[in-house]
Amino acid sequence: MVRAGLNTERLVRAGAELADEAGFDQVTVSALARRFDVRVASLYSHLKNSQDLKTRIALLALEELADRAADALAGRSGKDALGAFADVYRDYAREHPGRYTAARHPLDPETAAASAGARHAQLTRAILRGYDLAEPDQTHAVRLLGSVFHGYVSLEAAGGFSHSAPDSQESWTRIVDALDSLLRNWPAP
Repeated sequence: MVRAGLNTERLVRAGAELADEAGFDQVTVSALARRFDVRVASLYSHLKNSQDLKTRIALLALEELADRAADALAGRSGKDALGAFADVYRDYAREHPGRYTAARHPLDPETAAASAGARHAQLTRAILRGYDLAEPDQTHAVRLLGSVFHGYVSLEAAGGFSHSAPDSQESWTRIVDALDSLLRNWPAP
């Protein structure tokens, strides 16, 4: 019998918490059942399987990130918007490491198209309008920003910058400055 109060949303949120605590790769329906002290079979009325759970956590993470980014960008432009956007990703990865990993979980094309991932691209492109980049350079810049932000956040999370000076925050600030300069002076093809 399913324990009262369990529903898909509650299970997905608990799965997201588990991802933050133990790592996204540790999230399974079995682990979630242990968390609620119920039989695994009782969760299958809410979730298809562990892949379904992970996909739903990924969708939650993408939505949370898009909401935070939209809030951070409101009323900002140029370097101020770029820095706020970058900080959203870095802060989210620090606060929710498992969810941040989940946001990179592969989605099928239909699910990806319906997800908040499209909002991320729109928000990035909104920032880039302030730099007056036309296609295909705008797409190149979207990919550059995503690569730099994700790469830095991933290396920092793995402790890659904790062993030397200058402080990681100082490097982050300089990187955002460098990206702003690059975007204002985008090289011709």
